[in-house]
Amino acid sequence: MIDAIVLSSGFIVLVSCFVIGAIGAVLLRKHDALANIWSSFLAIVGSLCGILFSFLALGFSQVTSFTLGSFISPLVSISFTIDKLSVFFIFVISLVALFCSLYGIGYVKHFYKKYSIGALGFFYNLFIVGMLLVVTASNGLFFLIAWEIMSVASYFLVIYDRNDQKNVKAGFLYLVMTHIGTAFIILAFLLLYKFTGSFDFNSIRLGSALIPAYIKDIVFVLAMIGFGTKAGIIPLHIWLPVAHPAAPSHVSGLMSGVMIKTGVYMMIRIFVDILQPVPVWWGLVILVVGSVSALLGVLYALAERDIKQLLAYSSIENIGIILLGVGSSLAFLSLGMPTFALIGLVAALFHTLNHAVFKSILFLSAGSVINQTHTGNMEEHGGLIRHMPQTAFFFLMGSMAISALPPFNGFFSEWLIFQTLFKGMMEINFSAKWIFMASAGALAFTGGLALACFIKAFGSIFLARPRGSKARQAKESSYSLRMGMGGLAAGALLLGIFSANVMSILDRVVRDLSVFQLTPSFISVSPSQSLSSENISLVSAPVLFVSFIVTFIGILLATKYGVYKNQKVHLGTTWDCGTDLTPGMEITPTGLTRSIVTVFKGVLKPSIQHEIEYHDAESRYLPKSRTVILTLDDMYQVYLYIPLRNFITALSERAKEIQSGNINVYIMYIFIALLSSLFLLR
Repeated sequence: MIDAIVLSSGFIVLVSCFVIGAIGAVLLRKHDALANIWSSFLAIVGSLCGILFSFLALGFSQVTSFTLGSFISPLVSISFTIDKLSVFFIFVISLVALFCSLYGIGYVKHFYKKYSIGALGFFYNLFIVGMLLVVTASNGLFFLIAWEIMSVASYFLVIYDRNDQKNVKAGFLYLVMTHIGTAFIILAFLLLYKFTGSFDFNSIRLGSALIPAYIKDIVFVLAMIGFGTKAGIIPLHIWLPVAHPAAPSHVSGLMSGVMIKTGVYMMIRIFVDILQPVPVWWGLVILVVGSVSALLGVLYALAERDIKQLLAYSSIENIGIILLGVGSSLAFLSLGMPTFALIGLVAALFHTLNHAVFKSILFLSAGSVINQTHTGNMEEHGGLIRHMPQTAFFFLMGSMAISALPPFNGFFSEWLIFQTLFKGMMEINFSAKWIFMASAGALAFTGGLALACFIKAFGSIFLARPRGSKARQAKESSYSLRMGMGGLAAGALLLGIFSANVMSILDRVVRDLSVFQLTPSFISVSPSQSLSSENISLVSAPVLFVSFIVTFIGILLATKYGVYKNQKVHLGTTWDCGTDLTPGMEITPTGLTRSIVTVFKGVLKPSIQHEIEYHDAESRYLPKSRTVILTLDDMYQVYLYIPLRNFITALSERAKEIQSGNINVYIMYIFIALLSSLFLLR
């Protein structure tokens, strides 16, 4: 009883901090600096409360549910369930929001006198409130309200820089896609209500045996489309590469690091927690979707020149990797292998946390670069490591983490997902093992391409010489921006070093779900922080970290006191056949990855555009400049969405024919529709 009171009170205080921050920002909207300080301070306080609340809640053994009342209808109750899965996502939201809010204090200053800072603070805090409500709501209709709060608030954040028409168009596409997804989610909840008589998640769980198998399959498809749209799985991803770059950078960090994970949260909640048992093909479908999203996501990222769009496509890749863990867990559960299912879900949650941290680092670092150079085009960057050394260091740490290089956190979660897929290849004795094998191959291929992608990103932005005039004038970011980036960078390293402890906590989180409560723990952590398990092959994070440090120090000592001890270094101008080296001679981001794009031209559909500038109309044989632009056709727009739009338009045109203007005909339509509805609901 005391635990329930503490948790319910703590959660209300946590949400109240962000609500007060949102209201205060509106009241102070005429004073940009005060609105910024108020909204950011309350967001920081709320995030700290969320982190403290998460650690406190993880220590409690029982699930806490509470209701604050109902409105509109008894079916819509403001009810919450706080179990360890919800607490984990509250922690992820709070952790990322903390450092994004610190970063935002300095970042939003360049919006002063240009846009309303009060509006930004209002929607920013409301956005975080929406995410917190989504991961704790225990009533389907109240969940949809929370989902709308999150979606609408994030829409206004996407179009915040509304003077740029690209941002307005990106926001419109995001709004359309997110509400298409919401429509599918509503249909899924209505089907569940029809067969269980309730929108309460716990009641649906208890009554899931009453749901026919074919209805469960329909709910699965509807939920995959609805929540997959928010998560950005391919081919429902088209909003993500345009919406994330349009938002302010600290908002992009939250959207990519946390918001898209709410779709993953609901997949886990419905497929793993509520609708059990489920057929094995559900898990196999998720494995296929995850493999395709991971592989195509990183391929599109490789071809990008805009740094924020590159990071957005990389988020699609990492959502795919997370789904590999979720899909394998679901398949193992269906096959009666709960221990391996436990490992798969732990791996998925671990990568959810890791991606939230390192992707936020990268978006915040990219925002700092764009803030100084006024462009996200990597073709116009270069040499920024001399002007922004700390930002470069933080971006490098994020790049190493996302490329799954030890001792950073991304390595350990991807390694655990590999182990899960290998178990599927070895333990399953029918055709499904080939899907596990293909998924493992896709993950390995994705890892190699991700490394190439971030070599390109870091090298193009920070190394060589500046290729644009703004890059030559760049300066290091302000203190609050560096605090936000540095805190997350430290988190990426610490989560890697203490990965054993993190996996142990996540093991407890997963075993709190009803389907895993009788499953024994698959890991144990010794006082020396080493991890042991009989079911998977493991690596020691502390040993890797110490080895990394020792190797680095050894190289430094060997360079200074070893073979090169007495060697003198002479600096001079590079001779280039009598001409000076210029930034135009550097390999560009497009040139660096053109060979890979060419190899996958069947998928990426690249096209080359030649732009020639002449001195005047009569000197067409003596061009002033030539530019070759490598572009990619959006094959999802060309082959899926545009034909679908044309079909709906044609159907609408045909539908006009039934509008005769005769009221008697319209009454007949209503009568037929009423009879049909009564027949379906009889």
